[in-house]
Amino acid sequence: MNDHVHLLFSLHPTIAISDFMRELKVETSKMLKQTPGFENFTSWSEGYAVISCNVKEKEVVYNYIKNQREHHKKISFKEEYIVFLREMGLELDERDWQR
Repeated sequence: MNDHVHLLFSLHPTIAISDFMRELKVETSKMLKQTPGFENFTSWSEGYAVISCNVKEKEVVYNYIKNQREHHKKISFKEEYIVFLREMGLELDERDWQR
């Protein structure tokens, strides 16, 4: 997708998500800046969203990611993200979206 990426990974409980995301962004930024086809990549956004799932849901999440291009023809990422937040009893803070 041109404005976001979905990742499915298993993270050991001793690794802080913030540390993992910082390292992921640093290392993938280096790689992307050297990869043909990503000439327009400048940097990752400041923020990120993490949604955990039960290992039993892994296949459902995997299939969602695999089919996201089709899925996002029907609903934008932002619209979908707002739905996720509301399901968790949260509201989108537009200031976070702009980072």
